[in-house]
Amino acid sequence: MTATVRRRGAATVLDHWHRADEGRREWLGVGLATGPADRETAERILTRFYLRQGRERPRFTWVTSPAAALPHTAGIPGHDDLHAWLWPDQPAGRPPIAVDLAATWARLRAALDEAAVHPDLEPVRKVRKGDKPWPVLPPVPAIEAGVPLRVVLGQSVRDALRSALMHGVALPVRAALGPPATLPICWYGQQDAPWIAHHDVMHRLGLSQPAPRDAAHLEEWAALARATGWWWPGEEVCVLVERPARIGPVTLPDDPLTTPVRATVEYRDGSLFR
Repeated sequence: MTATVRRRGAATVLDHWHRADEGRREWLGVGLATGPADRETAERILTRFYLRQGRERPRFTWVTSPAAALPHTAGIPGHDDLHAWLWPDQPAGRPPIAVDLAATWARLRAALDEAAVHPDLEPVRKVRKGDKPWPVLPPVPAIEAGVPLRVVLGQSVRDALRSALMHGVALPVRAALGPPATLPICWYGQQDAPWIAHHDVMHRLGLSQPAPRDAAHLEEWAALARATGWWWPGEEVCVLVERPARIGPVTLPDDPLTTPVRATVEYRDGSLFR
């Protein structure tokens, strides 16, 4: 490979990164949005989710904070209950809707990971030759150091957003509500952005080729994240939280392995988490 070809290849990779950076910042904005929820869109998409699982449209209950949601979540399994349904010796009866949704969600993410294959990029590898891990660097230095673009996107889109939005915002709020293993299963709406953003960016760059059905389902999850805060799926009632009134400060880390600064999160009912 000539030096000219290598330079052209590096320029292409850098162009991909600059476009990816626009996408991750867009999704950071989704995760930090504080405007009113788009209730119509959220309810329409969640109704589709229920219908796909053979359920009827639920009754939607909107609340102003995660703390206000908990009294409405009786009967929704916790994470320990979810794990019980994953064993071969499952509990008797039909799985709760939350379990069915979690299984469908996991299958979608696996399918999207499988679709992230492109002949012009190096295959995904967690380590280099000699079992050495790829260095965690800011995106441009990483690319200049020869870290594959796919690894850079994983570190600087998915992992960086996970650090900022999940570890900096959602998980501290959840921990303040009670022991995580015992809390009812929920999804985080706007703060589900990390995994959605990663696959959305890959798809936009032409680096992922999911099946049409999987691409359509990804778009539904993306629209749901843009529309609402946290949500809890019960058999008859689906509880949704309005987006917070204030979140901050939150920044994207150059190194997603660093401990993020916990953001202040204030909800519309005055609930405050620091």
